[in-house]
Amino acid sequence: MPGERGARILIGTSGYSFADWKGVYYPEDIPNGKMLDYYAQDFRTVEVNSTYYRIPAAAVFYHMSEKTPEGFEFIVKVHQDVTHKRENPVQSLADLKEALRPLFESGKMKGYLAQFPWGFKFHPSHLQYLKIIAEECRPYPLFVEFRHIGWVRPDVYRFLLENGIGYCCVDEPRLRGLIPPQDVVTNRIGYVRFHGRNAAAWWDSSKGDRYDYRYSKEELKEWLERIRKMHRQAEKIYLFFNNCHMGHAVINAQQMAELLQQEGLFEP
Repeated sequence: MPGERGARILIGTSGYSFADWKGVYYPEDIPNGKMLDYYAQDFRTVEVNSTYYRIPAAAVFYHMSEKTPEGFEFIVKVHQDVTHKRENPVQSLADLKEALRPLFESGKMKGYLAQFPWGFKFHPSHLQYLKIIAEECRPYPLFVEFRHIGWVRPDVYRFLLENGIGYCCVDEPRLRGLIPPQDVVTNRIGYVRFHGRNAAAWWDSSKGDRYDYRYSKEELKEWLERIRKMHRQAEKIYLFFNNCHMGHAVINAQQMAELLQQEGLFEP
């Protein structure tokens, strides 16, 4: 209902600097260095995913902070050394934190995202690993995204709650072994990533881009009741669209904002 009290909802995309967004969202002739300025006119948060591949110099984050208005929020994905290789996570996070200093100083850094692969399956030792990296991320919250369905269990949610770790809900293809849509909140902050439902290409890149999928409005509406439930549990909710191929993410993010505004849950 309009005026309903609850969590503040922030909607954004998983990355913003994509050449194939030109002519779809960005003007055709926009310089790459002006994309974030343009994006920040419409959105108040973004996931930085490029850090998964390479940790940049601090100057990169300084300029990102300068291009965004006061109150803009960044969630930064940890490097693959932390989630996939898992050989020296403490040093990797220390390097990332050094690069992120400009976001810390501006107050725009709001958390870390750790996206684990499907092969990272539930095991008690993996819970302890999560505890270690969450401690290294403090004072900022760590949000964890699992891909294997074995993590969908109450004792995992309790562990995350006890350790102040956020749980990332997902929308992805309904394939065996993947995680279904949920409305779980474990650290007073809800978090959802929309990956698209391109089942054919999810495991087989020869059939296209995994994230080449545009949600219909009816598919987005499927999430309204889940978001409403999260809205009653959380202080804040992040909704990020990762179906970035050909600008699908930014279009669906805007559509979701419209739907939630109609429900009285979102203020642009």
